[in-house]
Amino acid sequence: MRNTAKITTAVLAAGALTLGLSACGSDKKDSASDTSGPLIVAASPTPHAEILDFVKKNLAKKAGLDLEVKEFQDYIVPNTATEDGSVDANYFQNQPYLDDFNKKRGTHIVPVVTVHLEPLGLYSHKVKSADALKSGATVAVPNDAVNEARALKLLASKGLITLKDGAGSEATPQDISKNPKNLKFKEVEAAQTPRSLDDVDAAVVNGNYAISAGLKPATDALVLESAKNNPYGNFLAVKKGNENDPRVKKLARLLTSPEVKKFIEDKYAGSVIPSF
Repeated sequence: MRNTAKITTAVLAAGALTLGLSACGSDKKDSASDTSGPLIVAASPTPHAEILDFVKKNLAKKAGLDLEVKEFQDYIVPNTATEDGSVDANYFQNQPYLDDFNKKRGTHIVPVVTVHLEPLGLYSHKVKSADALKSGATVAVPNDAVNEARALKLLASKGLITLKDGAGSEATPQDISKNPKNLKFKEVEAAQTPRSLDDVDAAVVNGNYAISAGLKPATDALVLESAKNNPYGNFLAVKKGNENDPRVKKLARLLTSPEVKKFIEDKYAGSVIPSF
């Protein structure tokens, strides 16, 4: 069973933020018809906003793109703000997450171009390897449907658990068929997983939150997702109908440029991987 209280709090907070965004953007024309102003993009701070800031400082002016970056710590408001036109685009999510979000919330967000992958990892302040987790250890996992399933699949890839046949992109601990270490799972908001490391034996953390917390996925993770055939690449997204906005097309080209590829490789050293 999911942590209903925390989810409710997150949704209420997101609603309040969305109202604030709507008020701030109340004078803005519909993004589908007005492409003369700056392109406003909602993004997670790390690495998304950092990558966008690199584009803004080094590539946008020459390309004739006026780019504005708005940072958000959660995974809800960037999509709701894109849907209501408070921002023009967002950059923070992967396809399974977006599919689940659109289905549950009736939004119409679509991907434009995939930019990078942030491998999901298992981290711990208490053990040096996944095999060292003791019987009955508590593992924190993200409480949103897609990232929780992704976390469980990561643990299954190491043999820490076995999932039932057919467990898909919405798998929960109830879909575990074998749990030899009798692991216990603490479901928390994705952004809180790094902070939970002092309270649990290990935590599965999304790449962007790991980096923001000073963790280095390439070296600190006990278990790290493989980039091969990985469906969780992060992309630039817009509300359906805005894919042909010339500003969006410019940003898509810049985000998949050789300059951005080099920036990602140099800055993140394997903790974030270009997907183009």
